[in-house]
Amino acid sequence: MVSPPAAVALAAALVAAAVMLPSSKAALSCTTVYQSLYPCLSYLQSGGSGVQLEQCCSGIYSLKEAAGTMADRREACTCLKAAAESVSGVNLNLAGALPKICGVNIPFKISTSTDCSKVASSIKEW
Repeated sequence: MVSPPAAVALAAALVAAAVMLPSSKAALSCTTVYQSLYPCLSYLQSGGSGVQLEQCCSGIYSLKEAAGTMADRREACTCLKAAAESVSGVNLNLAGALPKICGVNIPFKISTSTDCSKVASSIKEW
């Protein structure tokens, strides 16, 4: 069984990184990241069939709002990436499609190989 925090983390792996702006110290925790994205778990585990995404998208927006600093966004990206690497049975293509489905624009590919520090420096505006 896949742990909910880990699977959810993948769903938003770079959604958090997508909103990176300058900052100093992260206030965002992995627990907050996982709780925000928990509603996405069933979507990622079911292959996207028969799941309502309203709560998932709401969690993605909530995470975007919570990640108000560069440090927060890097921390969220790091948490999501670590969780994604430890989860089996999650459809990575669906996870990568969630930002677009939820109307969140990110200018990079969602991938477990993303370097969160480089993603942050590539974003000028969101």
